[in-house]
Amino acid sequence: MKNETRKNASYVLMLINVLVVILVSSNLRSPIISVSPVLTDIREALKLDSFQVSLLTSIPLFMFATCSVLVSRFSHRFSISRFLMYSLIILSFGLFLRITGSLWMLFAGSVFIGLGICIGNVVTPGYIKSNFPKQIGLMTGIFAVSMNLTAALASGFSVKIGEWTGFGWRGSLGIWLVIAGLGLFVLILELIFNKKNPDQTKAALTVSDFNMFKSAQAWNISVFMGLQSLFYYCMMAWLPSFLTDYHMEGESTGWVLFVIQITMIPVTFCAPIIAGKMKNQRILIVFICSLMFASTMMFVWLQSQFIYVNAVIIGLSNGLSFSLSILFFSTRTKNSANAVKISGMAQSVGYLIAAFGPPVFGKLHDWDISWKSSFYFLSFAVIVMFYFGMKAARNKLVED
Repeated sequence: MKNETRKNASYVLMLINVLVVILVSSNLRSPIISVSPVLTDIREALKLDSFQVSLLTSIPLFMFATCSVLVSRFSHRFSISRFLMYSLIILSFGLFLRITGSLWMLFAGSVFIGLGICIGNVVTPGYIKSNFPKQIGLMTGIFAVSMNLTAALASGFSVKIGEWTGFGWRGSLGIWLVIAGLGLFVLILELIFNKKNPDQTKAALTVSDFNMFKSAQAWNISVFMGLQSLFYYCMMAWLPSFLTDYHMEGESTGWVLFVIQITMIPVTFCAPIIAGKMKNQRILIVFICSLMFASTMMFVWLQSQFIYVNAVIIGLSNGLSFSLSILFFSTRTKNSANAVKISGMAQSVGYLIAAFGPPVFGKLHDWDISWKSSFYFLSFAVIVMFYFGMKAARNKLVED
């Protein structure tokens, strides 16, 4: 009877752990992606200039870049679940501030949103490695799918959500408080369950003295992570603008973003499972970089022609590259503590690289209004990404 009770408790905890991964990851992109479709409404309502508009995208990325390493260094002081709970509390506070209607609260909210997402980004791979050591590929796939599914809904339905709620852009951005609240509820359930079933409690992260910044493999993973993020955020930030210049209607550009996000969903689920069974992932790096390079050249030569084909190519390549980046955090480390450490380093270095992508992309457009120079810049970034990706894909641990 006692064994049966323990078995049932294990199943309940596993279900809660899966829900934690799903709901936490659902909050890691949608609060940022939901801004782009309603950016014009926000700009008109709060009288923002171009620099202030760019800050809405850049602030969270700079928070990722500056705080990820700090998060990884303090991660051992709490249980992973408690750390994730704090991330959602901070995120919820930021989401609330952002919709109050004040200019300064808009930016302050973006800071807290960036910090909350930063903690979730860094700690979740360690949560997966700790709670699902034998299902890392599967759970990384679920993590990435949840993230991209909600991002797809944010990009495709953000305007409609504002209309349905009757609160305009505030409704479009405020709706994500519901998802954050659900995540908090499940994490509180887990903490209560673990108190009642102490033998089911997962240990907190151990302290690791390993210096990631001295590991060549850690740098390979970090630069790869950064350049694939740079490609993604350049597309997310500027795609509506350059497609409008290519004579597409504004509403259609939102659906192109939606197609990109939807295409990423099956890829981000399958890729970690397949990649996790490979000895090394170099063939995937070749495939990813070939697709990304082809995408940039399609914009140079064809502009908005075959745009939905190109959207699928972007979705495939970004889905694969993102999944592979996250998978490296778990498969290229010996323990959960170092998984969180490489996650912190890669996201700090990576998002610092990515944060400069959209401004450079846009500045090159000021110099060359055809957008060709902007896409040549992306093509060069893909070539550099190929070099570091091939090194990161070797079957070599960061500790080696």
